[in-house]
Amino acid sequence: MNNKPSLILIGGGGHCRSCIDVIKSEDKYQIIGIIDIPEKIGERIQDYPVIASDDQIPELARQYDFFFITIGQIGANVKRVEIYNRLKEINCNLPVIISSNAYVSGLSSISEGSIIMHGCVVNTNTRIGVNCIINTGTIIEHDSIIGDHTHISTGAIVNGSCIIGQNVFIGSNTILFNNIIIPDNTIVGAGSLIHRSIEESGVYVGNPIRKIDQYQQ
Repeated sequence: MNNKPSLILIGGGGHCRSCIDVIKSEDKYQIIGIIDIPEKIGERIQDYPVIASDDQIPELARQYDFFFITIGQIGANVKRVEIYNRLKEINCNLPVIISSNAYVSGLSSISEGSIIMHGCVVNTNTRIGVNCIINTGTIIEHDSIIGDHTHISTGAIVNGSCIIGQNVFIGSNTILFNNIIIPDNTIVGAGSLIHRSIEESGVYVGNPIRKIDQYQQ
């Protein structure tokens, strides 16, 4: 008999497949199924069925223990925030997911709905907000703060005592020097070097960073 808490995933794309691998490595939850668009109901993603669409979340919340948002984030974060707020309105539980292949200091703090993926290092006295993605191979150094609904993408390095706001996207392989501040609602493109704090929300790229009009993947 499986006594693990049940878990429903929301979003069935590529990020979902990566999350499934992390969830299985942690081995704390039983994945029941996935919520996606109506046209995908009945399909399977890595052996797990798509069982419902978004409008059935309240019904499922009466049956199952936990929900986890597996919608990815490249750039803006509107959909993940919208789903998170809907889940909280009906008092759903969201777990913290930590890969068995990550190092997370016992003196760090990680809030609900956030995932620490394979190969990450989250060092001492770090605070990570709700509904965050700390993606594969990321390093978050000591005394740094990551705001709610923020995605630190693959291989990024956040050095000590940085403060990253809410609804921020930090692209792959970006490096933040020590003591950097990133304001809310900021996008930083892949491979950027952030050697000074950013004072104004917007889109930034480059080495060193510069502000641009629009983010392109």
